Amino acid sequence: MSPTTAHKPSSSSTVTTTPTSPHTRGRVIYVGTGPGDPDLLTLGAIAALADASVVILDDDRQRELLAHPAITLGPDAQIATLGLTEASKPLSPSARARLILKHTEAGVRVVRLVSGDPFLDNAIADEAAACVRGGADFEVVPGVSSLTAVPEYAGIDLSHTGGVHFASICDGRFTKAITAQWGSTPTLVVSTKIAHLPALIAAAKAAGRAEDDHVLATLHGGSTEQVTIATCLAGLAAQVEQVAAPAGDPIHVIMGTAAEQRAELAWYETKPLFGWRVLVPRTKDQAAPLIARLRTYGAHSDEVPTIAVEPPRSPQQMDKAIRGLVEGRYEWVAFTSVNAVKAVREKFDEYGLDARSFSGLKVAAVGDITGRALRDWGIEPDLIPETEQSAAGLAAEFPPYDELLDPINRVFLPRADIATETLAAGLVGLGWEVEDVTAYRTVRAAPPPAEVREAIKSGKFDAVVFTSSSTVRNLVGIAGKPHPSTVLAAIGPQTAKTCEEHGLRVDVVAGKPSAVDLADALASFAAERRDALVAAGEPVVKPSQRKTSSRRRV
Repeated sequence: MSPTTAHKPSSSSTVTTTPTSPHTRGRVIYVGTGPGDPDLLTLGAIAALADASVVILDDDRQRELLAHPAITLGPDAQIATLGLTEASKPLSPSARARLILKHTEAGVRVVRLVSGDPFLDNAIADEAAACVRGGADFEVVPGVSSLTAVPEYAGIDLSHTGGVHFASICDGRFTKAITAQWGSTPTLVVSTKIAHLPALIAAAKAAGRAEDDHVLATLHGGSTEQVTIATCLAGLAAQVEQVAAPAGDPIHVIMGTAAEQRAELAWYETKPLFGWRVLVPRTKDQAAPLIARLRTYGAHSDEVPTIAVEPPRSPQQMDKAIRGLVEGRYEWVAFTSVNAVKAVREKFDEYGLDARSFSGLKVAAVGDITGRALRDWGIEPDLIPETEQSAAGLAAEFPPYDELLDPINRVFLPRADIATETLAAGLVGLGWEVEDVTAYRTVRAAPPPAEVREAIKSGKFDAVVFTSSSTVRNLVGIAGKPHPSTVLAAIGPQTAKTCEEHGLRVDVVAGKPSAVDLADALASFAAERRDALVAAGEPVVKPSQRKTSSRRRV
């Protein structure tokens, strides 16, 4: 038998092969982000970001979108920025695709954030096609087009203008084919870059639009920095130049009938806190609901942490309490802050435990924010105060100990080293035995950068919102007293009293001790202030634009 014949399988033989896993192709998801307001992100955009391995931004200004409370990125998600060429020019579609393809080589999902709507506003078709040629699949999550959204943010009704022509021209090529209808359409809406504004004006004139044609130009549309200029075609370039915006920034220009109708419909730039720069002496994570609420009123928030959280000096007390929790020593666990939840959770991780150890326990949270932190951990609170969300409010609504209903009379109270005795004393008065345990220490944070300290002292902030007495003491300690022109808002009477003890006059006190009520109270104050200025015939300017010469006193 020849060697060939010897190795030839018979007709009854079965040939087995080891299956191989196909190579996972990279995927690019182009996500439209709308004109600039994070609240316009779609559910599809939020879902795509949650699954992203890499998020690629047009520029760093889009990072504000990722800070929105509705956005959750994976813990290992990378964030990259396309940026510009060495000559400070926008990258070509092929250059952008090459950068994207570097990230898709590992077969991951890349989310590419695009302003407005990907196809309608930014013409990403060439870039997407280049990604396909490079071996990556792509999909599109449409976004709110800036061509329609920015006019609405500027207070323009496009439905009663006799006809509207839209054009998005990012490359500055205003050809005759593109501009052929510009002269005859009653209203023209053009999205472009500031650098291309002279070419746009020349093209509009060449198409037959008159130099005295009514024009509105909106920069930073849909953001808290939005600026709308009312002028005519002849004066457009000079008016925009006074804003001193970067040449690469987008601009939306509205010409014709619709540009005449803005006076009664300018809703966005007349929000009570529009353009206000508000200092929030908390971290972004701690102040997310407050920041989100302030933004709905048109404010821009700057977060300055005033405290830092450190472990207790001695861990033995917390170690003993965690063992007691697992062994069934407590009937209730009462959390008075997000930091307390974090401290207990870190101890659980240290011991290899998880939220299942809370089975059979009753859990209380001082407020909605702390309750949200518990839910993120998989724990549904049994009690959150419905009226006053504070230590006193929790004590007021906490059930008294009942020896027939409660098998254990003990409450575990993890809290800060500087916390007041209000809750512990209240629980003892209800018949409970309280194990008051220092779960973390609060220390004064490092001073903010010099430019922030200078802005606080010189009145460049329009308002400061104090959410506790400690934020007052620590802000003054690390950055100094706010300028007398700055509006001061306090979350409650005790915080206001602390302000007064530091020689600061409080303008606003929230009706209820919650972050949302604090933002609402500040907005109401600003609206009344605006109405008073209008009634007095004075210009409506921000507090930072009205300086006083002496230190604010009580």
